[in-house]
Amino acid sequence: MLHAPPTSLRTQRRFITRQRFNLLGALAATAALPFLLRAIILPEDTFYASSLNALMFNGLAVLIAFWTRFSIEIYPGNRSTHVILPSIVVAHATIMTILLMARLPYDRLALVAGFTGHILWSYGLYFAVQRYIRQRIAVVPFGRVERLETIENVHWHIMHHPTLDDAAGCDGLVADFSASPPEWEAMMADAAVQGRMVYQVKQLYESLTGRVAIDHLSENSFGSLVPARGYFHLKSLGDLAFALVALPFALPVLGAIALAIKLDSPGPIFFRQRRVGQAGVPFDMLKFRTMFHRPAGSEIDEVITADGDPRVTRVGSRLRRSRLDELPQIFNIILGQMSWIGPRPEAEALSTWYTGEIPFYRYRHVVRPGITGWAQVNQGHVASVDEVHAKLQYDFYYVKYFSAWLDILIAFRTVKTMTTGFGSR
Repeated sequence: MLHAPPTSLRTQRRFITRQRFNLLGALAATAALPFLLRAIILPEDTFYASSLNALMFNGLAVLIAFWTRFSIEIYPGNRSTHVILPSIVVAHATIMTILLMARLPYDRLALVAGFTGHILWSYGLYFAVQRYIRQRIAVVPFGRVERLETIENVHWHIMHHPTLDDAAGCDGLVADFSASPPEWEAMMADAAVQGRMVYQVKQLYESLTGRVAIDHLSENSFGSLVPARGYFHLKSLGDLAFALVALPFALPVLGAIALAIKLDSPGPIFFRQRRVGQAGVPFDMLKFRTMFHRPAGSEIDEVITADGDPRVTRVGSRLRRSRLDELPQIFNIILGQMSWIGPRPEAEALSTWYTGEIPFYRYRHVVRPGITGWAQVNQGHVASVDEVHAKLQYDFYYVKYFSAWLDILIAFRTVKTMTTGFGSR
């Protein structure tokens, strides 16, 4: 017999109502308002096909963006600030592609106004309301759930009785499904039937931290760490195509940086280092020299950059902060050795050391290394074994959830990393 809907279910219904308000507001700001403004400015053009198409496709962009966000935000770790802009850009880029390919008439001003209104509404609502919401999740106290208590920004309510009343006021439940007693499993089934979120502890931990724990990987985890081969090959073609298109625009920037390095300190312009790539195959990675010239060493201390490292030049410090020292790796991408996005390739000396120190380290080589990656936008450069251990967990998260959406998210967050200098050394 099912329990009567508790207070938390009513809370969930209020949450759904807020999302309906969000959707209706987005439709008004993105589709209706630009259409009405266009009608006021140019009344005779109100019902032209171009204006009607802009109205419909702006509305379609809102629906695409909402579908994308809710597909990503099933787990609470995917912060709205990380997905709002990418989902909106992808949605409006999609409708523009449809309009262009179908050769349909469209109102450019209305489309631009709709895109702007969509961003203003979404971020305005987030900063006014959503960022103050702290989720409350009920924890079924069996199995490997203790790790959750170390995660901040979530209120963890430890349950004591297998009843939904004990989870009143919570936004969802989390449990280790492999260790829950039968009466607790029945309670979770009741919660799922009532439409409440019931999380598996492992997936929730990964979502909240953006990392895959590597201390207790099972054979199922290793199986899921094999990336989708279809997207892998598509991504490789996209990397090459984008590199060839970007190369003419990058050459002037490369030349200006090369001149600045030459004027700043004696030595070569480029720095070449043996790195470990996909499948453990070594290659020579190219980047701008950011340190005073000295013979390259192979010891661990020689290939690790510390905070305030005195070897870094004045120009090198600025290049590292903006990540422009990595720009020459566009040639590594053209040669098929690297990707725009993926785990950073490590120096051979570091890779050999990490393989001996950290379990499962070699599994990060299952995908092609990248100029930027999930670990770089979440953590930055690392030095100690503990930091590398955390970085590897980010790398495993990227491999496990290898997808176009995650690459888009990393690309947007890389812009923030470049402008703020996050994680540079």
